[in-house]
Amino acid sequence: MDKIRVMCYGDSNTWGYISGSDHERYGENERWPKVLGNLLGDRFEIIEEGLNSRTLISDDPRPGKEGKNGLEYLIPCLDSHDPLDLVVIMLGSNELKPIYNRTAEDIGKLFEEYFVKTILYRKSQFKEAGPKLIIVCPPLVNEHASLGVEPEKYMGAGRKSEQFDEIYKQIASKYNCPFVPTNDLETGPDGLHLTLESHKILAERIKDEVVKLF
Repeated sequence: MDKIRVMCYGDSNTWGYISGSDHERYGENERWPKVLGNLLGDRFEIIEEGLNSRTLISDDPRPGKEGKNGLEYLIPCLDSHDPLDLVVIMLGSNELKPIYNRTAEDIGKLFEEYFVKTILYRKSQFKEAGPKLIIVCPPLVNEHASLGVEPEKYMGAGRKSEQFDEIYKQIASKYNCPFVPTNDLETGPDGLHLTLESHKILAERIKDEVVKLF
């Protein structure tokens, strides 16, 4: 029997960035997509598609940060991993940066229009139905924590991120997709990236939703 193929699409919290580190990554049995795969077992194949600084539609202006626009890569990514049975998406935190000048409502509209609809309706080359979708709310941003050497990068993001839970939940309900909350999960010293324990908890929550779908 073919394995159930699950793609995890997100930013540094999907990549497994260790909070407060200098671009260090949680290990094979620590970051949530890998933990999820271990919990689900051999029936499932987990495809990791996390990228540090990935946005929704914005181009990162910093030198050496090309390719961070999540929309530009989404369709090639869906097609290159086709066929997919499920996509788990957690994306939107980087769009909170003041340089992009977006409200939480703006981000929700972009997320729905360009990501939810694209994932659900992108036709597979191999089967009639598109992938199922699990929507994971981006975690709360603690802008008062020590966000590295550039704390101004996330100024105002805390208040906006508090609105994500309701916005993403409504989108999930509209498209009849499972929704996974994260607003109670702990972030580390940089106020942005999930702790090791939070990765484990998140994987458990997503696993519960995957089991319901399959």
